[in-house]
Amino acid sequence: MWINMNGTIVPSEKAMISVFDHGLLYGDGVFEGIRVYSGNVFRLQEHLDRLYYSAKAIMLKITIDKKQMIKEVVETVAKNKITNGYIRLVVTRGVGDLGLDPRKCKESFYFVIAANITLYPDEYYKNGLTITTVAARRNISEALDPKIKSLNYLNNILAKIEASNHGSLEAIMINNAGSVSEATGDNVFITKGKDLITPDLSCGVLDGVTRKVVMEIGAKLKMNIYEKILSRYDLYTADECFLTGTAAEVIPVVKIDAREIGDGKPGKWTKKIITEFHKVVKLDGVKVKY
Repeated sequence: MWINMNGTIVPSEKAMISVFDHGLLYGDGVFEGIRVYSGNVFRLQEHLDRLYYSAKAIMLKITIDKKQMIKEVVETVAKNKITNGYIRLVVTRGVGDLGLDPRKCKESFYFVIAANITLYPDEYYKNGLTITTVAARRNISEALDPKIKSLNYLNNILAKIEASNHGSLEAIMINNAGSVSEATGDNVFITKGKDLITPDLSCGVLDGVTRKVVMEIGAKLKMNIYEKILSRYDLYTADECFLTGTAAEVIPVVKIDAREIGDGKPGKWTKKIITEFHKVVKLDGVKVKY
């Protein structure tokens, strides 16, 4: 495997970062997860827009512009001969000292990983997930705006641990107001009749790229699209439920907190959206030349 380290592609065993990098010491940095489908880097521009906005929000200056970053990402994918896989693009504050002060970091640092990924076994896409809500609350937006895709995922990791302790692969996180926010790494959708509903961004939700794609697909399918404040009751009584994310794509949920969703099987709308999603991802993005 080859890793792009600040513009230099090196073998993975030589891809090293300083112990004084503030991304490692304090989680001071931002990242994006991006997919490659059939040699097509899916919605790379949207991912980079979010990355650069996240960086600007925390006053982190990325050393290269978006045009050059596109080139760096595509070259890394090509070097690894990844036709279907996952890209992790990370920008850290860079090397500093043991203090929190970001001014001690002279220059930011970025790296790009392009590899294969399998988040869930195929059986879960066919039969659906059984998940649970957890006690670990979503960080409040006033503390850290969810639009900032930062390196600090401890909140999500604690929820993942709790889900695992309950025998679930995934968790639903609730915000401080008691409303549904998102899963540990994915957005949440439910259906009611022809209504396609997802938590409003004000609920501490990341404005996911896949989330947007699914809403576009829903509109194409003539569904009614809503962003609302949802309770656990709304999840329990939904016709269908599914999660969306770059790594997870679109995955059905058939049981939450021991309650069957609908008839306990992936529903018709979920199946239609998955079918349309697989069509879209091959058409929209930046083509890699190998």
